[in-house]
Amino acid sequence: MQILNAKLYIPPPRPNLVARPKLIAQLDEGLRLGCKLSLVCAPAGFGKTTLVSAWVHDLRQRVPVAWLSIDEEDNDSQRFAVYVVAALRTLLSASDAENFGAHFLTEIHTPHHISGDVMAQVREQVAILLNDIAALPEKFVLVLDDYYLLNDPRIEQGMVFLLAHQPPQMHLVITSRTTPSLPLARLRARAQLTELNADNLRFTPDEANLFFDQTMGLALSSEHITQLEMRTEGWAAGLQMAALSMQGVADKASFIQTFAGDDHYILDYLLEEVLRRQPEAVQDFMLRTSVLERMCGPLCDAILGMGARELGSKGDISSPLPPVPVSQTTLEYLERANLFIVPLDNKHQWYRYHHLFGELLRHRLEQKMGEAAVMALHQA
Repeated sequence: MQILNAKLYIPPPRPNLVARPKLIAQLDEGLRLGCKLSLVCAPAGFGKTTLVSAWVHDLRQRVPVAWLSIDEEDNDSQRFAVYVVAALRTLLSASDAENFGAHFLTEIHTPHHISGDVMAQVREQVAILLNDIAALPEKFVLVLDDYYLLNDPRIEQGMVFLLAHQPPQMHLVITSRTTPSLPLARLRARAQLTELNADNLRFTPDEANLFFDQTMGLALSSEHITQLEMRTEGWAAGLQMAALSMQGVADKASFIQTFAGDDHYILDYLLEEVLRRQPEAVQDFMLRTSVLERMCGPLCDAILGMGARELGSKGDISSPLPPVPVSQTTLEYLERANLFIVPLDNKHQWYRYHHLFGELLRHRLEQKMGEAAVMALHQA
């Protein structure tokens, strides 16, 4: 199998990058304390890769760093294993790299005719790789970027086993749009996990000011920056698209007043990166529930049930969802998947959509169903 070396390169820091020393310090502290895993988990466009690449760019002067940029084709246990070994080999000299992981790769490519526990076989194979990792002489960091693209059960089981038996010189960093199927609660309880989420990654007004001035070359008043920071909720991609939309606009104050989820840059990004990637039933759920300012499971069930009874043939929308109380489960899925949903209470029963994402959903809902049908949902 041919290795694409570009997937193993650490992305270079972007020019005029806004420094984020508090977040860098948190990642440094997790490494210093010997945590097994640093997890940077947030929706699309929150700057996960940008932050981690900036961190390791300086870190690798002190600690060796291996990097793997994951893509959709890596959602295959053999291919993923080959690329993990290739990434780890970048830490070694040419002579040492040739032998590292060789037994492991031979084992995963050898057909096994067994009728027993397939996952037990996966654990035995990962144990071979762990022995090679344990023999490495110094501390190192392995970054798995865009981990959300992986859902192969063999990969998930192998990663669970790796974390359980991870050698002390290894520190794993994962960036993901969705919460990975890993024993996070156990790691959290044992103080072996560093976590950064959307709340940590969202830009403060001061950082937004630096971004517009330093990165995008836009001089805005503090009032306008505060307005944009509130509209985007500190979402880095939202700030960038606002800046792109403002280029060449004379009346920036009027633009900021009307900036919303139907801005063409925002619309294209959220449609391509978020909405269209979801199953049709999930898209349907999000569109219909977008009329709610606050939502909980029973309230969403009522909206969906009303949609099934009253709107089924009135609007151009997919088949009505079954009138069963599944909404709480769907809300929990949206939260795990970081689909621009914000919990409003500690029990995670009440939620709302991110402002710009909610506006996009309502815009799409009206396009699909018509204004009258949307008004009927509002009145439900």
